[in-house]
Amino acid sequence: MSALLPTYRGAVYPWHCDHMGHMNVMWYVGKFDEATWSFFAALGVTPRYLRESATATAAVDQRLQYRKELLAGDTVSIGSGLLELRDKAVVFFHEMRNNETNEVCATCRITGVHLDSQTRRAKPWPAGVRERAAPLVRPYDFGDRT
Repeated sequence: MSALLPTYRGAVYPWHCDHMGHMNVMWYVGKFDEATWSFFAALGVTPRYLRESATATAAVDQRLQYRKELLAGDTVSIGSGLLELRDKAVVFFHEMRNNETNEVCATCRITGVHLDSQTRRAKPWPAGVRERAAPLVRPYDFGDRT
């Protein structure tokens, strides 16, 4: 995961687990959401930027792949990368790994849109975001699961 930007570290708690004994899907989504905000901050899309520029972001497509179970007590890390920065949209991904086994437990691919928060219409990313994003672009093999 060293080639990916570290965006989250945490643990699986018993209350994250469902009646099957493994982490419920809602918690994968939650952990990926936290990683998204860390990833966006690395691009310069911070809460301050959003407030001061009257902009917002919205996910328009999110695809998760569940590969390995996570159980209470497991610790996880998420690394993130950028697949594509378009004029008004971004396509990025997260990879969640079990810290003990280093196995990929889940991946998440997200397409998001940059919006004017008043008109709710898509708007271009500013130059600063484009500059920060450029070194983060990389391919990622999701296999045939997407």
